Amino acid sequence: MALPVLRSRLAPTPSGYLHLGNVFSFLLTWLLVRREGGELLLRIDDIDADRKRPEYLADIFDTLHWLQLPYDQGPKDAADFETNWSQHLRIPQYEAALQQLRETPGALFACTCSRAQLVQSGSAAYPGTCAEKHLPFETPEAALRLFVAPDTTVSFTDAVAGTVVYPLGKNTGSFVVRRRNGLPAYQLASLCDDLHFGINAVVRGEDLIGSTAQQLYLAQYLQEPDFAKALFVHHPLLHDEHGLKLSKSEGALALRTLRANGHTPGFVYSWFARVAKISSTPVTSLAELQDAFSDYAVSKLQTISDLR
Repeated sequence: MALPVLRSRLAPTPSGYLHLGNVFSFLLTWLLVRREGGELLLRIDDIDADRKRPEYLADIFDTLHWLQLPYDQGPKDAADFETNWSQHLRIPQYEAALQQLRETPGALFACTCSRAQLVQSGSAAYPGTCAEKHLPFETPEAALRLFVAPDTTVSFTDAVAGTVVYPLGKNTGSFVVRRRNGLPAYQLASLCDDLHFGINAVVRGEDLIGSTAQQLYLAQYLQEPDFAKALFVHHPLLHDEHGLKLSKSEGALALRTLRANGHTPGFVYSWFARVAKISSTPVTSLAELQDAFSDYAVSKLQTISDLR
């Protein structure tokens, strides 16, 4: 029986200019998919409209074009994205998933806790404040949370870290699947999109292991056990000169700054090959990077202690 085609995605958020940390994830995903003869989707996560800016959306396409990274499915430019690919066009699918959860006894509860109240509680995980209040789902300005018992753990296999046992109840607790403004939360939208597009390989930074655990837990409630069979790759994070995790910015490590300063894509390819320990010699083209990646074990990323 033929094995399923590997399908992965690039999933940037148009909430800032892309930086080298984003590109590390992009290149790793692209190389892995191309090595396995798979398919790649460009999925731009714009459900949080308050943080979205036209210049950030344009920067995604500018960066992919500059890096010469073709993809197999997704918008060709910003106009095509807005017309045909925005997450807001898939809200009916997210609502269908929420309705399924509403109809599952004990799955959801309404929560009126504000962000300030949760910070004041001093708990790393949601403290369960509204879990036993049995508020109607239609309560004004209430979020909907998926119930997570305090002792809940989620286990999965990661291509870099090996077996991961994540204490979901302790670290996260019951998490939001519909925000107070009525829009679906990131975890629900991301999972629904991965299911909709047939994604079976998820490449993320190691800071998103908790998100993977939440989505695996949510997939059980949505009766989607095949999501747990996906290939998960959580790579180390890129840090700045102060050892802090990069965030989207207009600084020296933003791709738009590198482009403006005259750097070529070859500069980024060589940087990636060096920090990922793929090649000790300079790499000047994407084809050379593909050749160097052909027999590369992704688990080797675990040995990287500093991506600066």
